[in-house]
Amino acid sequence: MFKTIEWTEQGVRMIDQTRLPGEEIYRTYTDYREVAEAIRSMVIRGAPAIGVAAAMGVAIGVKNSGAKNIPELRADFDVIADTLARTRPTAVNLFWAIKRMRNVFEKSLSCHHTDAAAISMVRVGLEEEAKRVLAEDIAINEAMGRYGADLMPDSGTVLTHCNAGALATGGYGTALGVIRAAVGAGKKIQVFADETRPFLQGARLTAWELAKDQIPVTIITDNMAGHFMKQGEIRAVIVGADRIASNGDTANKIGTYSVSVLAHENGIPFYVAAPLSTIDMSLASGDQIPIEERSSAEVTHLAGVAIAPRDVQARHPAFDVTPQRYITAIITERGVARAPFTDSLRALFAQ
Repeated sequence: MFKTIEWTEQGVRMIDQTRLPGEEIYRTYTDYREVAEAIRSMVIRGAPAIGVAAAMGVAIGVKNSGAKNIPELRADFDVIADTLARTRPTAVNLFWAIKRMRNVFEKSLSCHHTDAAAISMVRVGLEEEAKRVLAEDIAINEAMGRYGADLMPDSGTVLTHCNAGALATGGYGTALGVIRAAVGAGKKIQVFADETRPFLQGARLTAWELAKDQIPVTIITDNMAGHFMKQGEIRAVIVGADRIASNGDTANKIGTYSVSVLAHENGIPFYVAAPLSTIDMSLASGDQIPIEERSSAEVTHLAGVAIAPRDVQARHPAFDVTPQRYITAIITERGVARAPFTDSLRALFAQ
């Protein structure tokens, strides 16, 4: 079984998702700036996986810091955290992980030790916390799978958009974790994977994962979803999320909003699977979610080859926001939230 990301003595080891499905290549990063670039360039992607990478990036940065006293270490930490925070603005797990690592940093420094002892304690504490973030993420995904499996049809086809599997998390997956759990429970499910232009996460990554697990998967282009819904071939839709506002509005890979509207029109349940760390209770609605705009070259070129006329403009918002009114339920590690989401999400946090 492949590992999306892991902490090793040599550094942070990740599978290079830009090379899939053609090559299964692992890269080891020994510098926090390399980890930041891996996040930015989508060597690693998916909100939970980005959170794990950020935690490990902080840990590797502090481990390699040449700081000789606490003020120097604090200055280095701020630079490391800022560098990682500026990689991708939409995925809230990134900021959640950095904040969590900062809390460990401050708690470790609050102990009364010499500077050398405090620095050593911080390094050990951050490394252990990064490992804990990874382990917790996998356990959270498995819990989501158990809650979500009951919502999946006993048989038939489920549509998913982008990749919300083991590659997008520490392991197992959010949306694909639910599908895995449903199949493990004996449900006869097959999957339609939207190709997910322009980065093709569905065609390249979701199909690769599901084929490895021997779960039947069929790739469709993004503009085919409505056709197959109208034909009655899709029983449910399940996607992941990069940030969810307190009212349930959900930011996910560009094209998700269109799928949600089509599902609503055709009376098909539309589910979101995401950990509580993806829910940003500080935002009243999805209108406040920052949307990353990526390079237009990712639209005008495919594998480095131009597919559009030279000098023609292109836009590439990486995410869109699905209004909560189109979402049937949000599946988390503590249970399933339904409308009104403002109340049900708050209740899950209170558990």
